[in-house]
Amino acid sequence: MPDPSTAAADALAAAAVFLDLREEGRELDALVGELPGSDWARPTPAPRWSIAHQIAHLHWTDRAAHLSLTDATGFGRMVEEALAAPDSFVDEGAEEGAKLPPAELLDRWRTGRAALDEALAAASPDTRFPWYGPPMKAASMASARLMETWAHGQDVADALGVRRTPTARLRHVARIGVRARDYAYAVRGLPAPEGEFRVELTAPDGSGTWEYGPAEAPQRITGPALDFCLLVTQRAHRADLALTATGPDADRWLDIAQAFAGPAGAGREPGAAR
Repeated sequence: MPDPSTAAADALAAAAVFLDLREEGRELDALVGELPGSDWARPTPAPRWSIAHQIAHLHWTDRAAHLSLTDATGFGRMVEEALAAPDSFVDEGAEEGAKLPPAELLDRWRTGRAALDEALAAASPDTRFPWYGPPMKAASMASARLMETWAHGQDVADALGVRRTPTARLRHVARIGVRARDYAYAVRGLPAPEGEFRVELTAPDGSGTWEYGPAEAPQRITGPALDFCLLVTQRAHRADLALTATGPDADRWLDIAQAFAGPAGAGREPGAAR
């Protein structure tokens, strides 16, 4: 029989992730909610993607997550479409949404976020739901959606010349980045290093350190949590970030790290930053 105290703790942790996802969406909504229609066509750092493309992509992936939680058959059809066009389905989804009038796209994104929030809260906490990678529990899916919302929100902020204040919600992004270490090697056809790395990140408010991996690990990454999150979401080049690698394996990882699923990302050029 499951330990009731463990189940209660897991439920509280999941509820906290769901709340953080809502807050991340609201922060991005505050950036785009009052934009004039012409500003939705502004180019972002992502090649060929405007602000409208960024929001359309988030709406598309929120819809996919909602289907995963509520309609496995419908989600399966989305996977089949992706498999039929593995190199273009992401861009095609963004392009389709970006063609909508900005007000309609904004309304669809907001409606989709609300529906996903309800589905996450109603989902069985121990069930693993299908995804484009390994199946995920609802809390993990919410963390992944937060990571992507933050990353694409960074593209929007860069396009608008806005400096966002980093928050403790970045802990979710950092955790995914650490856990995805071996994936970054796998998508490049490279063998992953043996043993865990030590990662020590300064919290955004300077109040402490977020620590991952064994304290005695010889391969280490240290620096600001914001910089690590920008690196693993490939929103900035490591040359523009205050991250330090100790050990050759750790140094190599900083060149290829990615927290997101899919093919190896091209990343950003040095100096192309915010």
